[in-house]
Amino acid sequence: MTRETGGLLLVHAHPDDETLTTGGTIAHYRRRGVPVTVVTCTLGEEGEVIGERWARLIATEADQLGGYRISELTAALAALDAGEPLFLGGPGRWRDSGMAGTPSAEHPRAFVNSGDAAVDELVAVLLELRPRVVVTYDPRGGYGHPDHIRAHHVTTAAVAAAAEQGYDVPKFYWTVTDADLLRQHTAALARRTVDGLPGALPEGWRLPVEAELAAMSTTAGVSTVVDVSDVLVAKRAAMRAHATQVTLAPSGREFALSNNIALPVLPEEHFTLVRGTRGPVGDDGFEHDLFAGLE
Repeated sequence: MTRETGGLLLVHAHPDDETLTTGGTIAHYRRRGVPVTVVTCTLGEEGEVIGERWARLIATEADQLGGYRISELTAALAALDAGEPLFLGGPGRWRDSGMAGTPSAEHPRAFVNSGDAAVDELVAVLLELRPRVVVTYDPRGGYGHPDHIRAHHVTTAAVAAAAEQGYDVPKFYWTVTDADLLRQHTAALARRTVDGLPGALPEGWRLPVEAELAAMSTTAGVSTVVDVSDVLVAKRAAMRAHATQVTLAPSGREFALSNNIALPVLPEEHFTLVRGTRGPVGDDGFEHDLFAGLE
């Protein structure tokens, strides 16, 4: 397929990451006619599976989960109106490395072992599509997954290399989660549960403990807040598309992965500008548009 140039490009580690961290932002800008490309670095082969229907697809059994997750990603991107998947180096070039300390990181195609080849592949994408905004994870990969951390390093190196080769990305962001907002929504879920109100914690789920909240959020450095409240229907549809990985609560307010830890579907998505010039800010001191300040 022919992809439009000059828009928003997001680099994510596995299918579902694009939806969970930036799905609202993708839908927000597509609704406004901005070209959006999602680059996915692996097929997510090492993921766990929710439910019994596809349970035997996991890496230690049939090892077919990655192929199945291509279909989930395709459906999720369609729900967000973001076109077809674009896998770094092509589908299957690099494999999900698994969580830190697992043997899967020793696989010869593990993304953590991708070296300069992954950077070169992403540079080629940047030079072809010339996005005005690029987004990936912060240095800790959001919550520490080795592939997220690797995506951070690959994207950072590729943005710098593309600039040396003639295209300097105007704005480069990290996707982050604001700790205060995450705690506020978690506390609201706890109150609904204690009070027996609609939208209480689903049976079998649990609230995140403080250490888990801290591991997936930031208390400083947010530069940009994108209001995605008007596109949450699309984000929820994309979450449902990733059915082997994500369960959406009946209320639609929370979701859980295979660990059944309830996390809020936030009405805002947060970013940290790390390259480029910050645009105009609101009364709250934040940018509210990733393209702010660009002509």
